[in-house]
Amino acid sequence: MAKSNRANCLSTFHSPLGWIAMVGSGGTLKALSFGHRSESAAVRALDPGLVRNARRCRWNEKLARRLGAYASGRADDFRDVAIDPGPQTKFQSRVILACRQIPCGETLTYSELAAAAGYPGAARAVGNCMAANRIPLVVPCHRVVGADGRLRGYSGPGGLRTKLRLLEIERCRR
Repeated sequence: MAKSNRANCLSTFHSPLGWIAMVGSGGTLKALSFGHRSESAAVRALDPGLVRNARRCRWNEKLARRLGAYASGRADDFRDVAIDPGPQTKFQSRVILACRQIPCGETLTYSELAAAAGYPGAARAVGNCMAANRIPLVVPCHRVVGADGRLRGYSGPGGLRTKLRLLEIERCRR
């Protein structure tokens, strides 16, 4: 995962999934929020420490266009997007990396993701890691489902309704 020492830039735009806000630096995405009814709500959903010193700008317009296309129904795996998910333990880092490998259109259970990250039996801890994901869509926590294949919690705006919508965009097989 790429890291950058450049100043953070805050960019916002409206999409069919609601307002999107993202913080990045150079070519690295550090935080993303989506699904908000207002621009200010999208910004408030970001890590305050990242937003505090960020300057407003039109950051990474290519990524903004891709996110807009995704919100309009064009699936994308975003695997090529450089990210900096912030300070993490080895466990969290491996879970995020394994989550990014879930193909668009597919899902894994929390237990399967734990095993893929090298921590079989850590399904509950994987759930906590997914709930703390500050880069949704790009780190596709919506592709992680319960042991029975059913949708379980989603901390983003709209909850499970939003998770289902994202999976429908990707035409996931469950």
